[in-house]
Amino acid sequence: MSDAHPTLLFLHGFGESREVWTDFTRGFPDEYRLLTLNLLGHGTNVHDIRDYSMEAQARYVAEQLRQKSVEKALLVCHSMGGYVALAFAERYPEMVAGMVLFHSTALPDTEEKKANRDKNMDFVRRNGVEKFMESFIRPLFAPVNRERLLERREFLEDIGKATPQDTVLGALQAMRDRPDRTQVLRNARFPVLFVVGKEDVAVSVESILPQLALPAQSHALLLSNVGHLGYFEEPEVTCRAVMNFAGGVFGK
Repeated sequence: MSDAHPTLLFLHGFGESREVWTDFTRGFPDEYRLLTLNLLGHGTNVHDIRDYSMEAQARYVAEQLRQKSVEKALLVCHSMGGYVALAFAERYPEMVAGMVLFHSTALPDTEEKKANRDKNMDFVRRNGVEKFMESFIRPLFAPVNRERLLERREFLEDIGKATPQDTVLGALQAMRDRPDRTQVLRNARFPVLFVVGKEDVAVSVESILPQLALPAQSHALLLSNVGHLGYFEEPEVTCRAVMNFAGGVFGK
């Protein structure tokens, strides 16, 4: 596929905002059109949100792309952003040029993970968003990066703490209730790049490995000493991988 300005759309994760991609996208060549969105309830997109489901988020993404006259995009998505992208690809497959799943999965929550979401929701109701983010963000970094990347950790905590409680509760529930979307990968007519942290406590490498075989065109980057935040923990390596993947997708 060729386009004068092929589009990359970056989708952030839970309790994040489009700001997480600011440094990551700086080095991309001008031949690409780069779009970043605040998903429903996140960043500045916090008004009159009633539905935090992955399907509602996917509809919102489609609306934004249509408003910007984008017919097809390469989706680069972190964690919950990947859940949104898979819901988007299920409904609008013709709009997906390719997909980068940054520490994300097509599997639904396990029963254990669902119980954990419920515990987190209860904690937020009792203690508030600030206290929750103080304990939630740190383990997402690999142990070797928790102090080394203290500024990044505090940056994410600040974004998380600014997220409305309704969004945090709504998103936790939506992630808990999302369906299995492995069929989306199995049916994908677009290439998929999986970026996997070997020390990811949220999306284990063991759960991702079988998914690598599902798409017809599958690529993987497995990273040592990386947890759930490869775009911060290994920015140069992951950025180069996304650029190379985009070059293959768009024939650049």
